[in-house]
Amino acid sequence: MPATIKISAFLITLALIFYSLGIWTERFAHYLKPRHVIAFWTGLLFDILGTWTMHRMADRPFNIFEPHTLTGQIALWLMLVHAIWATWVIWKGSEKARKGFHRYSLFVWLVWLIPYFGGVYMGMSK
Repeated sequence: MPATIKISAFLITLALIFYSLGIWTERFAHYLKPRHVIAFWTGLLFDILGTWTMHRMADRPFNIFEPHTLTGQIALWLMLVHAIWATWVIWKGSEKARKGFHRYSLFVWLVWLIPYFGGVYMGMSK
């Protein structure tokens, strides 16, 4: 297995770990805290780095309409919006917003799992 595949898989797995920690600790706390926002941004950063690494080793042109690419892009954009929104809620949001934020988080995490496990499946089927 080429080193770039190992590196990208490692980065994407770090994204899974950090994003999941942020989502689930915030969910169980029922209250958005700065450490959750840090975990969201860290997970997003690792996901971007892993995706970029995978994209660089692709042997064919980028096609947004491939299912894995499309779901991955949707997940990345949702993660970005989620992290920005979480940051705003911490800085300017009300107590009600901090307490109710977790409702959206689980949706973003579940959408993110689709390309993650799709990529695992694609990697295992080669």
